[in-house]
Amino acid sequence: MPVRLLANDGVELKLRIVGEGSSTLQLFRSRLNDHPDVEYANFFTGHPDLDDPELYLRVKKGKNASKVMTELCDSIIGDFSTLKI
Repeated sequence: MPVRLLANDGVELKLRIVGEGSSTLQLFRSRLNDHPDVEYANFFTGHPDLDDPELYLRVKKGKNASKVMTELCDSIIGDFSTLKI
């Protein structure tokens, strides 16, 4: 899953998630909004055939959006690494 950084000012983070759909982005949005340091998280799909979706994250004052996102990714990796089929 290629990810392009569109904006990062410390408190806000905007990422373009290449080749993913709303299922993956819903996982990120749901977990981010449950995080105590997150003020707001959402994704925007744009045109389904022309645009890759974008994930937006804003954290509370004094917190770091990149750090929150990295922690979340590590948590998701941990959850899926124990999955057995």
